[in-house]
Amino acid sequence: MNSTDLMFFAAVAETGGMGRAAARLNTVQSNVTGRIRALEQAMRVPLFHRGSRGVTLTRAGERLLPYAIQVGRLLAEAHHAVLAEGEPRGPLRIGAMETTAALRLPGPLADFAGRHPEVDIELETGPTEWLIGRVLDRSLEGAFVAGPVVQAALTAIPVLTEDLVLVAPPSVSGLADLLDGLARAREAKVLVFRAGCSYRRRLEAFLADRGLVHVRRMEFGTLDGILGCVAAGMGVTLIPRVVAEPARRAGRVSVHGLPDRAGRAETVLVHRGDGQPSVAFARFAEQVRTAFPA
Repeated sequence: MNSTDLMFFAAVAETGGMGRAAARLNTVQSNVTGRIRALEQAMRVPLFHRGSRGVTLTRAGERLLPYAIQVGRLLAEAHHAVLAEGEPRGPLRIGAMETTAALRLPGPLADFAGRHPEVDIELETGPTEWLIGRVLDRSLEGAFVAGPVVQAALTAIPVLTEDLVLVAPPSVSGLADLLDGLARAREAKVLVFRAGCSYRRRLEAFLADRGLVHVRRMEFGTLDGILGCVAAGMGVTLIPRVVAEPARRAGRVSVHGLPDRAGRAETVLVHRGDGQPSVAFARFAEQVRTAFPA
């Protein structure tokens, strides 16, 4: 096994096919197929399931992929570090919760891109649990997630504290009115992101503490979808106040704070604590501290 073998393996895993990997690597398909077969023979285990529509990773392949990605990233970072004398270059893969990406990151990302034009920023959005998994398997260098994060392999940098609020249709006059409506409605719904979202867990726990266990969930993939359906009277949600304020000012929704500071939620930037972070990520983390002073 060598770094080139791992590069070919990662390309096949990420594209889902030998031909697509060959196109990415600017080589012929037979070269890719031969290297993958040789790698499997050397490791004495199949790395892919072959099918008519492409390939998928075996369990052994799934275990190997994070290491292949890490080796490729480290080689690229070493190359850029030597050539640029510490000036960041190459890819910077980070993740963020949907709310953070939409409202908090555009400014810092634009500033960082302007300062470091040779860095190629890749941003993925998703719920906290999924993002943490992506950092742990080294698919992402870091991610903005809801804290606290108790994970020995990760280092968490405090970023900011959000004020979470319940968001309801504009006709709802207050928190008591909102809870009473949920208690009386036979088809009461909360509008949430998919499983793994920390704000979803907080909302479900808040309602369960008040005996509202009959409330059903509707899952969405975007903030706009959630806010639009709340405004249409389909249910309620829990999101940061800064996200809900534009819709409230426009009269589309009503906003209701949680009692006893239950709505305070910390956002942290997590990264793996082992190994040396890339120059690009180290610079980005420094800029985040400046953009969001504690």
